[in-house]
Amino acid sequence: MSLYVERFGDRLHDAEEDLKREVKAQQRRWQYRIHRGRVWFDEELRATHRRLRQSIPAYVRGGSLLSLLTAPLTYSLLLPFLLLDLWVTLYQSMCFPIYGITRVSRRRYFAIDRHKLAYLNGIEKVHCTYCSYANGLIAYVREVAARTEQYWCPIKHARAIPVPHSRYHLFFDYGDAERYRRDLVPLRHALSRAPSRRDRNHPSRRRHRR
Repeated sequence: MSLYVERFGDRLHDAEEDLKREVKAQQRRWQYRIHRGRVWFDEELRATHRRLRQSIPAYVRGGSLLSLLTAPLTYSLLLPFLLLDLWVTLYQSMCFPIYGITRVSRRRYFAIDRHKLAYLNGIEKVHCTYCSYANGLIAYVREVAARTEQYWCPIKHARAIPVPHSRYHLFFDYGDAERYRRDLVPLRHALSRAPSRRDRNHPSRRRHRR
């Protein structure tokens, strides 16, 4: 693995850690806690939230006509999203055990909690729930696809791609035929324990640090 690629993986890991710290700071800043999956705000802050909630008639009047007219098209994506969710879940349930790949935990990619905010009206809560589901689904599907790609074709592209997935840095360089043939099987076997970006047992990391 090249030093640049390894540093890229480390930067992604550091960004995740920064995000976790920011979430903790957000909890302190807005005085809420999470207990058994539920979000609890201070009662005084909840009262402030309720006062700031916009009524549905006022919300509709303040919106644009074009946004209203395009809403059915936006929500029409729900059907293909649900089909994609079902099909990908079925795919990994059937195929990943055969390939020896650890299955992706679907639950950890979905955070449906914005509808609990008291300053959102009913329409806003529906919008937020829909967006949370759609983006959680894409993240979930991307990880399933990334593990599949690591198994079947773990080769980097010839050109740079924007925002590569979490496993891309583990892939073999474009044109490195020797490493592809030598290390393909070990890289596949690593999927049985679903290594993270900083997996210290990856064969290319071991050689790089000798």
